[in-house]
Amino acid sequence: MTHPPAGLARKAATEFVGTAFLVATVIGSGVMATRLSDDVGLQLLQNSIATGAVLVALILALQPVSAAFNPIVTLVELVLQDVPARMASGLIAAQVAGGFVGAVGANLMFELPAVQLSAHERAGVALWLAEVIATFGLVVIIFGSQRTGRSDTIAFAVGGYIAAAYWFTSSTSFANPAVTVARAFSDTFAGIAPSSVAAFIAAQALGGALGFVFVRFTFRENS
Repeated sequence: MTHPPAGLARKAATEFVGTAFLVATVIGSGVMATRLSDDVGLQLLQNSIATGAVLVALILALQPVSAAFNPIVTLVELVLQDVPARMASGLIAAQVAGGFVGAVGANLMFELPAVQLSAHERAGVALWLAEVIATFGLVVIIFGSQRTGRSDTIAFAVGGYIAAAYWFTSSTSFANPAVTVARAFSDTFAGIAPSSVAAFIAAQALGGALGFVFVRFTFRENS
């Protein structure tokens, strides 16, 4: 299947904007939460509700064009032959760039330095396992819905899943390399130290690969 350059441009634009708003929400709601409350549990609740809600809104609005906002999701689409290689590389670049812009935007909205590397170390086997599990679940939620003809439910499924995964994973469910990289540029509640990023992305890649295998096995009759 071929895609004209205009198609790539439109899809890349929606991935850029969608990922930017996603990251701005994750970081911005984290900053707002810490300014409104000293209770860490309440801060996480506020952060998770905002993130789940914005995912529903963004996917509903942008899904007719492109609404992955996540390199792992795009790579699974590539392997499933839903998008060609040139398209996938362009979308991933847009996601990473959009995430960075979203982080800068969130920092500036709260009168913080535009770019500030996070000092929040997130390391350890438990956190890496959490990222494997979180990303596995996300891939299953998205492609399980898609491959059973329920694409119109993906926005609510993903928003609900991520809001829940904030709470049942020790890592608070990053599950997204573009968002992980972006969060390294904000030394706030949602930040992650640059030294922790590579291991998180490796865990996400493993989770995504396992999710892909599960999807292909479980939904093979719908492939």
